[in-house]
Amino acid sequence: MDDTLYSTRLEEGLVGGLLVAITLAMHGFGMLLTLRTSNALKERFQRHQSFALGMGIIILASWMIIVVHLVEVGVWARCFYWIDAVNSSKNTTSLCYYFALMDYTTLGSNYNLKLHWRLLEGMIAIAGLLTFAWSTGVLLTLAQEFQDQQMALLKQRREKRHAQGSGAQANPPAEPKNP
Repeated sequence: MDDTLYSTRLEEGLVGGLLVAITLAMHGFGMLLTLRTSNALKERFQRHQSFALGMGIIILASWMIIVVHLVEVGVWARCFYWIDAVNSSKNTTSLCYYFALMDYTTLGSNYNLKLHWRLLEGMIAIAGLLTFAWSTGVLLTLAQEFQDQQMALLKQRREKRHAQGSGAQANPPAEPKNP
């Protein structure tokens, strides 16, 4: 097909709009699950507020976010495979996943979609930008809570040390009296 004869088709817009909606719905579910899991772990280990435990929760949340993104990419890849959209003589699920991941992250790839599906290249990038922004907000929320907790613990330790130090100075040991 000649590039000059191409015009956006309604089918492209509908498929792309549906995929963006599915992606955002999946992402919303995934982010809520991530926050619920993180909060449940914080409540469970509330008495053991340590740096390592707090970092472990953030790392687990990061892994959960990555898995959510990879599953979302899988939906796009499955669609690309199903509609035979990737412009390659060897259209495999692996190639479709690679293409979807590269465009979802806005890196781009050596492959393109067939001319009559090109609108989806921009739409997957839009979906990726929206979901990465959402994920960033979730991760920043968890990181801010962790930092606030660690700073409060540090403040408590300093106040405790200060109270112990000033208490010792306020009540110096009594000197023995000479008879």
